[in-house]
Amino acid sequence: MYALLLAEDSDESAILTLALQRAGLAVSAAGDLERALQGWSERPADLILIAAQRQSDPMALVRRVRTETEVPLVLIADALRENEHCALLDNGADLVLTRPVSVRLLISQLRAMLRRGSGLPVFSLPTLSLAGLVLDPTTRTVRVAGRPDQRLTNLEFRLLYTLMIHRGQVLPTETIIDLVWGYGGKGDGYLVQGLRSLISRLRAKIELDPQQPRYILTVPGVGYSFRREGE
Repeated sequence: MYALLLAEDSDESAILTLALQRAGLAVSAAGDLERALQGWSERPADLILIAAQRQSDPMALVRRVRTETEVPLVLIADALRENEHCALLDNGADLVLTRPVSVRLLISQLRAMLRRGSGLPVFSLPTLSLAGLVLDPTTRTVRVAGRPDQRLTNLEFRLLYTLMIHRGQVLPTETIIDLVWGYGGKGDGYLVQGLRSLISRLRAKIELDPQQPRYILTVPGVGYSFRREGE
């Protein structure tokens, strides 16, 4: 397992790298979130730790990460008001710490998060096959007739699985965000834009012509739908 660490301060980065390693994680350090997320699909991390700087917007960082992945997210920031702390947790952070951070406590908290993650039961989801498209949950791959298998990211898989089990139904944008990300997206521009980006990436993997999609259909002003068999 490995962690993606984003910390601009070199001294803080060295300390946090040691903490992550002591918790049992290999570490890949980066200084820029956007650059780190660009290669996410090729090498997704098992955990993300962000040490936000004073000039950073912690909420924007959390929301940006959650447009890409649902892996455990730890955020370190300067002093926060209680409502700010709660909002960060409500918007997708799994652990929010304020400086100064106890390294010993951080290591224990990271180990606890990893134990919970490894102890989650693995549910056997059925393989879905619709209109020449086969989605295999065990390998998290999708196959379209006549094309090589495509590996999906966690969010891509959850989105496609959600649309396929609700085939023929028009799912509103907010409903899809709630089902895929696990929390409401009404009025949240970050998650709405994240969904559009996710739809675009998924279409590139399953559609012969992403500009004229056959499987994932857009319903303007409402949301998206997966076509019924035979349509």
